[in-house]
Amino acid sequence: MGTETNSKSLRAGFAEVNITPPIGTAKIGVLKHLVSESVHDPLFARVAILENPAERVAFVQLDTLSVRWSQVAEIRRRVTEDYGFPGANVLVAATHNHAGPAVSNTGAVARDDAYVETMIAKVVAAFGEALANRQKAEIGFGRCPEFRVSHNRRIVRRDGTVSTHGNFLDENALFVEGPIDPELAVLGVRSRTGELLGTLVNFACHVGHHGSSTALSAGFPGVLDREMKARGCPMTLFLNGACGNIAYGEPGTGAIKDEEDIGTILAADVNGILDGMAYTPLAALAARSQTIKLPYRECTEDEIQGTAFGAQRSVPLAPVYEHCLPTLLQRIRERGTQPADVQVLEVGECTFVAIPAEYFAESGLRLKEQSWPRRALLVSCANGMVGYAPTREAFERGGYETTFGPTSHLAPEAGDLLADTAIQLVRGRWDQSV
Repeated sequence: MGTETNSKSLRAGFAEVNITPPIGTAKIGVLKHLVSESVHDPLFARVAILENPAERVAFVQLDTLSVRWSQVAEIRRRVTEDYGFPGANVLVAATHNHAGPAVSNTGAVARDDAYVETMIAKVVAAFGEALANRQKAEIGFGRCPEFRVSHNRRIVRRDGTVSTHGNFLDENALFVEGPIDPELAVLGVRSRTGELLGTLVNFACHVGHHGSSTALSAGFPGVLDREMKARGCPMTLFLNGACGNIAYGEPGTGAIKDEEDIGTILAADVNGILDGMAYTPLAALAARSQTIKLPYRECTEDEIQGTAFGAQRSVPLAPVYEHCLPTLLQRIRERGTQPADVQVLEVGECTFVAIPAEYFAESGLRLKEQSWPRRALLVSCANGMVGYAPTREAFERGGYETTFGPTSHLAPEAGDLLADTAIQLVRGRWDQSV
């Protein structure tokens, strides 16, 4: 018993660093070229490290739209080289913030390589700070349903197509195509003397505020962290769930909740969960991953031209598609398949599953259901970005998420392949322990 207790005795460290780019940096969130002219609120990278004598795992959260696999690999390489930390045990996730800098080539926006290098260097330095901040710790887990913030943004119309970001002021709107994932999950970490060290918050919703403006912003995850700091929590890592078809607002009228409302609502939820949280100094940790090859879509000429049934290309973005498609089609021909890394990090009763895609709520819920009795929490936009991975059924109706282009070019079965792999990883670890 003593050996088992020692092997699960926890230490934890947190750190954060400001990664707000300078004014004049290109933004990325709406495919077209936008240059930042102001800072609405700062952007951060946050690091949480958990370890026991048997294993070490780490979470890195970036206030960016996405993170490329090459950037993840470089962060992992440097933390291994600089600190001896096992890079394969590091989960790097973007919040999917549409009001951040150009961290990848997306649409008409070229990646800002100088910014990316600065960001990576800051992340690695913050990782070292988190290691230096390690102390004996306890963890707890809690959850609550939250229905006031998000909705499924795909509205089915009378002609059988989907209108992404549609609403019921449209007389031809019939119903919302799919569910949301209302679960707000919290992993709380505190010192052995009871001081809160930080939280990991998992919830599914697009982070789109200020995306089409010239302001830089972290969106509602930034408000969440600010509000939690005001309530005594030094740091909050927001790990976005299966948000590919999930937006904020109200589909009846199309009314939009602002980021202050959303962040404040979520902070109140998290605070309520923490108030009733039971902690333990003992938790098993584990990490495992598998890289799979996802097929690209076999495109018809109608899909390439944007005239397929249900295709949803906005007129202002037509030049973006014309600019991107030749390069995209060439890349698909040369590569043949798209590599995707699926990672599982176990922390006590929680299993964080990292998926490098804009993942649909239906797929995330399937993962949670079929991972039982493990408690799976899906983290999207993590360890790379392969674009949208809609459900097979979504392709029958179209909508923006399935329209062939720079953000959507995988085959309809890609979402299921990611889920199948993730479920096998979760179940494989569980099956060995029973």
